[in-house]
Amino acid sequence: MLTAARETGVRARWIEADVTAWAPDRAYNLIYSNATLQWVNDHEALLPRLVSFLAPRGVLAFQVPRNFDSPSHTIARDLAKDARRADKLTNVRDWWTLREPEVYYSILEPLARRIDIWETRYLQTLEGADAVYRWVLGAGLRPFVDALEGDEREAFLAEYRARAAGAYPQRASGVTLFPFLRLFCVATRR
Repeated sequence: MLTAARETGVRARWIEADVTAWAPDRAYNLIYSNATLQWVNDHEALLPRLVSFLAPRGVLAFQVPRNFDSPSHTIARDLAKDARRADKLTNVRDWWTLREPEVYYSILEPLARRIDIWETRYLQTLEGADAVYRWVLGAGLRPFVDALEGDEREAFLAEYRARAAGAYPQRASGVTLFPFLRLFCVATRR
């Protein structure tokens, strides 16, 4: 992704770093995160830390998924409870890092002069067979898949694929509609 970003010609300094350990050597006007923070724990500590790296009136902007109550995720959690694999999937995380919009507001309120938070429900139009399965396999299913091996992994994926196809049927046109809720936040530092 960084190679592609550099090739855009956007005048920016592209850095690969662990956001929890990142310690910049200067203040920034903008810190932007797209679909990263859901993989990081302790937003109550992380967000103030990121704001502290902003120049006065600098902006922290982030976006995280909020579709964890959708079938795309509840199916995986239900399958993880199955006695055949529960011991290996007990500690697999899914949505626990994310907070409600009001919590993000409370975290940022003492640090920000302005906070805009909103949720948007996108209707993704995915094409081809097993479209939602293929979409979720790229991110949301990774922790479950990585915890399993061999036949156990394949059985989990086959069950997930079948249930996802039932929850998100492919239309006659070949398109599968996949509603996807996202939270956006833009906070301007004092």
